[in-house]
Amino acid sequence: MYSPMKQAVFAGLIVDEQNQPVETTYVGDTPCYVIEDAGFRRHVDAEKIDRQVLSMLQEQTLANRELVTDGILKLMGKDELFTKVMVDASLNQTDENITRLLETGLPEGVREWLGMLGFKTVVNVHGDVVNVESPGVIEEE
Repeated sequence: MYSPMKQAVFAGLIVDEQNQPVETTYVGDTPCYVIEDAGFRRHVDAEKIDRQVLSMLQEQTLANRELVTDGILKLMGKDELFTKVMVDASLNQTDENITRLLETGLPEGVREWLGMLGFKTVVNVHGDVVNVESPGVIEEE
């Protein structure tokens, strides 16, 4: 069963179309990104933006499944069949992983690491994702 988000998953990694950082806050128990719009502070439900980003990342991961699997195996320092099967099984459960991530958020250290690598998401004033800048991702023509 889905439980509500406790924090914005990509806090500190979201910018507006003018490349200005987007704040995070809560409206009641709901985490929100605060997007400046000509002096008006729009509060957009964090889940709306986070789901868009996670969906885009999921598409990239599945489109490059073999490269992702090989990269994970190299990072783990393991290259045996059992580990490959476990990594493949994890990639098959991306929807469940996204739900879990929305519930728990990213650890602060992971967000800092992503920021240092140049990961950021550009959103418009309505909370629609305009661009996700992922380090090491080659855009298709």
